[in-house]
Amino acid sequence: MAEEQTTNAEETAQDTPVVETTTNEAQANPEQFLKDFNWHNYEEGIDPVADEKLDEFEKLVSENFVETLDDQVVEGTVIHMTDRDAIIDINAKSEGVISLNEFRYNPNLAVGDKVEVLIDVREDATGQLVLSHRKARVIKAWDRVIAANETGEIVNGFVKCRTKGGMIVDVFGIEAFLPGSQIDVKPIRDYDQYVNKTMEFKVVKINHEFKNVVVSHKALIEADIEIQKKEIISQLEKGQVLEGVVKNITSYGVFMDLGGVDGLVHITDLSWSRINHPSEIVELDEKLNVVILDFDENKSRIQLGLKQLSKHPWDALADDVKVGDEVEGKVVVIADYGAFIEVAEGVEGLIHVSEMSWSTHLRSAQDFVSVGDVVKAQILTLDREDRKMSLGIKQLTPDPWTDITSKFPVGHKHTGIVRNFTNFGVFVEMEEGIDGLIYISDLSWTKKIKHPSEFCAVGDKLEVVVLELDVEGRKLSLGHKQTKENPWDKYEAEFGLNTKHTASVFEIVDKGATVKFNDDIVAFIPSRHLEKEDGSKLGKGEEAEFVIIEFSKEFKRVVASHTAIFKAEEVRNVKAAAKKAAVAASEAKTTLGDANEALQALKDKMDGK
Repeated sequence: MAEEQTTNAEETAQDTPVVETTTNEAQANPEQFLKDFNWHNYEEGIDPVADEKLDEFEKLVSENFVETLDDQVVEGTVIHMTDRDAIIDINAKSEGVISLNEFRYNPNLAVGDKVEVLIDVREDATGQLVLSHRKARVIKAWDRVIAANETGEIVNGFVKCRTKGGMIVDVFGIEAFLPGSQIDVKPIRDYDQYVNKTMEFKVVKINHEFKNVVVSHKALIEADIEIQKKEIISQLEKGQVLEGVVKNITSYGVFMDLGGVDGLVHITDLSWSRINHPSEIVELDEKLNVVILDFDENKSRIQLGLKQLSKHPWDALADDVKVGDEVEGKVVVIADYGAFIEVAEGVEGLIHVSEMSWSTHLRSAQDFVSVGDVVKAQILTLDREDRKMSLGIKQLTPDPWTDITSKFPVGHKHTGIVRNFTNFGVFVEMEEGIDGLIYISDLSWTKKIKHPSEFCAVGDKLEVVVLELDVEGRKLSLGHKQTKENPWDKYEAEFGLNTKHTASVFEIVDKGATVKFNDDIVAFIPSRHLEKEDGSKLGKGEEAEFVIIEFSKEFKRVVASHTAIFKAEEVRNVKAAAKKAAVAASEAKTTLGDANEALQALKDKMDGK
């Protein structure tokens, strides 16, 4: 059609009259020849065309032909298709060829379809018009994406693949990002199910600088359910039972989708029984009936309950359950003061640590039971109104204190196990439920013990003697040192007053020194009793003779002196001299004054003057 129009235009131009000149005419009538000479034809090589003809020709060209400028986007028509290419007519001198690979997004392309193309090159080496549909899509796509973002238009996109945090979507030939949180109103666990699918989206964000586009499918869903959501919220009432779908499970509770409105079932409202995690009760996408417990003024935060739809376990507890009955249950919680036992679903009883053993020495509940243990116990108290129950384990075994007097009479020896220490003694287990106390003073005859851990360790076996028994008070007083003879009985004679012993100074202490006579006897030497005959004092490690000046079996105290050794000898010498002088004076019949002077001198010498 374009060729026919061009031919017509040329024929129109040829119809213009042309004045033919010949040499003969010029010679015959020169003046007329010059007057009629066609100077335009002579200069341009063509006869002039009338202006109206030119205007008509320009109009035909503008109506039927496109300008084939490089990088120009125009609309073309598919006029033919092969296995590999599509022939596109854009009303130019020639048609263009585009590979079908550029139309993979549109597998339904057919002859007659209108497509946008970019004039990449007006003519290649073969004179062929080079077109690109892909480039045209990209150029036009940005205009469409920007318009869709401004108007809120819903666009179709092809999900190409999965990426970190979301999906890549082809929108008008542009790769847009679909965040995982914007796929659906509920959390998505399998992203792959959306790959290679065409979906509707809303353009929510455009970054012109980095050419980034963000789309959302969730926004469309939210828009659809907004009306439904408002209707549901307006009808909410406390105590109302609704059907919901488990949307998300957290450590503290379960989020339920009530048809566009989310509500939270706290972990404590899932079951009457204690649970560690909500996943023990519910599963994702599970449909459940829940009751509305509370909501805020705007009804945006809705508190739901699941356990409230069933009867309280205490109300369902059998009427024949009474005090004294034996029950079996699982340990669900352990505290310092006891353990909670679930005897029925949602019904718990407390076993105080004092009710776990007949022993009066309280230990931790962890020493008797662990979480998850199944134990038997006896109901001690039962309060259905306050929903409280106390249990006991020791009541299922005979009280060991009933025949304590025959088992452990006073004065008898037994062997026990060290169970615990205090600052004042050691608790020894005689048998299960019977503990006795050894005071720190009854551990050893000779050793001075500051803390029981210096003498023994937990788990050690100790031989003991029953010192005292209080049946009513459930107290058993024991002694360990009483299992052996008191070595101080024999030391009383060996280290009695004025007995002499040779030893070395063991240690210099405050206000004196100590001397070890054997493993049990450590004597104290006051500073003034360390003086030697020459006036110096004994030092550490120096061997000398000592005399016992004090011995206390009760307090295990021994005091000795070195100075007293030579002081006593001196006293004896003074007394002897005095006696001799007195005899001599009597014989000489001295005067009374002379005798008094002699006696005074002796007395002064004894006093060390």
